[in-house]
Amino acid sequence: MESGGLRGAYRSVLAEVEAGGFAVAGPGRWSAERIVAHLVANDELMSEATEAVLAGAPFAYYDLAGVHRPELDALVAECGGLPGLATRLRATSQRLCALVDRLGPTADTPVETHLREGFDLVVDEPLPWSRTLDLHARVHLPRHLAQLRMLRGHPQPA
Repeated sequence: MESGGLRGAYRSVLAEVEAGGFAVAGPGRWSAERIVAHLVANDELMSEATEAVLAGAPFAYYDLAGVHRPELDALVAECGGLPGLATRLRATSQRLCALVDRLGPTADTPVETHLREGFDLVVDEPLPWSRTLDLHARVHLPRHLAQLRMLRGHPQPA
């Protein structure tokens, strides 16, 4: 598994974050800060899972841990808002991509995976870690990129 697609997805998200100018999120919607905090928390979980795969240790990946509002709000406060979150996301994404670059054949190691992307994607089974990383690059990051674009009034192009 190489991280080119993953790096490209992060470049798009980071460019959107750095463009700024986000509107206040509507009721029940996440703010730009909360979206980026979620991505930071998720990167840290994915890095832990990738390190476990590299070490040959069993690991279960739960995307749910990073989506609870109090934890995300605490991360927003810890980073001092969007600029600090952008810096942190750049660091966590670079770390994850560097770990992914090291995976080689271990990328196919099955990892107990539990994730939900709205109503469109629900996974609750062992998946090759490379498949989970692919879902992150092709589904998860683009979904949050679209949310950020909507907060700037620029919907995702079809």
